Amino acid sequence: MNSDRPLTILRSDRPLILSVLLLAAGIGIIFEYGNGTGSFNASFPMAGASVQAAITTYGPAAMGGLALTALGVLLLAWSFLAAIVGQIQVLGPVTREREVVRIVPEHDKEWVAKS
Repeated sequence: MNSDRPLTILRSDRPLILSVLLLAAGIGIIFEYGNGTGSFNASFPMAGASVQAAITTYGPAAMGGLALTALGVLLLAWSFLAAIVGQIQVLGPVTREREVVRIVPEHDKEWVAKS
């Protein structure tokens, strides 16, 4: 496994942001075009407390909202696994093959210390 390319640590920030946006869009569409009711009942003892929600969404908003929500959940699971793998990669020893490369923009190269 000797390659010339440096090993890149998996990053989960972009998939996480995209998954949150997809989940918000999907759930937002479902609730925006839905008809329904909701109620909350607080009581003592806590066993008597309840939350009820009923929503019905018709047409393209139902299919699109469900598709966006499902895609957001899949992307959220993928970003979670990428975060776990990225943290496991950080725990290992840094060897010459696993060196993390820092890319410096052209205009900032004069400020980088020579090593």
